[in-house]
Amino acid sequence: MNFEKILLHRLKMKMKTPFTTSFGTQIDRYVTIVEIIDENGLSGFGECVAGEDPLYSEEFMDSALVAIKKYFGPLLLQSNLSHPKEVTELFKPFKRNMMAKSGLETAVWDLYAKQQGLPLYKVLGGEKTEVEVGISLGLEKSDDIIIEKIREKVEEGYKRIKVKIKPGRDVEMIRAIREVFPDIPLMADANSAYTLDDIELLKQLDEFNLMMIEQPLGSTDIVDHATLQKAIKTPVCLDESIDSYENAKAAIELGSCEIINVKVGRVGGLAESIKIHDLAKENKIPLWCGGMLEAGVGRLTNIAITTLPNFVLPGDTASSSRYWEEDIITPEVVAENGVVQLSDKPGIGAEVDFEKMKKVLIQTDEITKEDALEMVFFD
Repeated sequence: MNFEKILLHRLKMKMKTPFTTSFGTQIDRYVTIVEIIDENGLSGFGECVAGEDPLYSEEFMDSALVAIKKYFGPLLLQSNLSHPKEVTELFKPFKRNMMAKSGLETAVWDLYAKQQGLPLYKVLGGEKTEVEVGISLGLEKSDDIIIEKIREKVEEGYKRIKVKIKPGRDVEMIRAIREVFPDIPLMADANSAYTLDDIELLKQLDEFNLMMIEQPLGSTDIVDHATLQKAIKTPVCLDESIDSYENAKAAIELGSCEIINVKVGRVGGLAESIKIHDLAKENKIPLWCGGMLEAGVGRLTNIAITTLPNFVLPGDTASSSRYWEEDIITPEVVAENGVVQLSDKPGIGAEVDFEKMKKVLIQTDEITKEDALEMVFFD
């Protein structure tokens, strides 16, 4: 694979409605689309999912851009790879910066699939031609508002409803939801808002027959989650704690969770996601694919990885129209009755629409082979 240049398209996309978690409220979503162009002018696209601020993880948009421009981009342009799986090893000397690495790595996968004339999901080893999807709903000011939003999404056919919780907006809110919707597949996402001091409160969630509680404790914790899982009946799902194959292995061996949420950007790309998938499958730990408020490129990448067989729970990949008045891809992602159909077009399955992207474009940065030749990396 001969890479000629890399373009970093920095976007500011306004969300249709504010999205609130225990971290805060998001109105605008800053998005970085990575475009890698080969010697024949063919482009592959990935999405760096790092947010504007270091709230979900230590990584954020500006740090990711520096890492890509100073290290990973020039290194990739100097390389001579035969397969996208080699990108992970190429970047291995550099610690963490998983979302920056993933933005480039997923673009290489898309380019490789296009070069092969195959859809990305088939290149990844996917077996499904359609995937079931759920939806993630942010915190609202009242139970009535969240119940109405759930009603709307249930009527639209989504296969699973995820609601955010935090101290003060947890047990009673879930109780109110269950009074109206006693049987819907429902899960709660805490985004690390609790500690083991809250264990008695978290035990109260057992009465509501939740599919899972996602990342209730610290964002890097594995040990305390093992203690919690032993104390409650509700399955614990780990999200932020699973940022590598090694951490997934440790969590499984410690009994820290019964479910894992794989986020491609969080673990450094598709190759690492496949390794985690295979490990979880061997250990009978079901997976689902979480969302990071992606635009269409990242959304389609998530859909592709979800076609692997052990992604057995609905992911967070709702329709583009759930978040954006207009996405940057054509066609947009559409979930009909909670199901997304896979495209057989080469690569991610849709085209980046540059006319749409221009409307939300802040800046495009270019990394060329000439830039790469000026970079010297030491062992």
